[in-house]
Amino acid sequence: MTDKQARQDATDAAAKARRLDAAAKRALAEAEARRKAYDAAEANRPKEIGGRGGLEPVRYGDWEVKGIASDF
Repeated sequence: MTDKQARQDATDAAAKARRLDAAAKRALAEAEARRKAYDAAEANRPKEIGGRGGLEPVRYGDWEVKGIASDF
């Protein structure tokens, strides 16, 4: 199971477990739309050849290696 599927399953289970008011339903719909837009944008990015695996290491302005971050 991928992270995307796990997030979706958790969202579905949480939504079914409780009754939501209209504002909460709109917020969940907006969040789902943002997730889909992010996933679509990520799929359109060019693939790096020979790079390290995982998320972009400088996404927070730090370089991370094995859980240790260093500023540069």
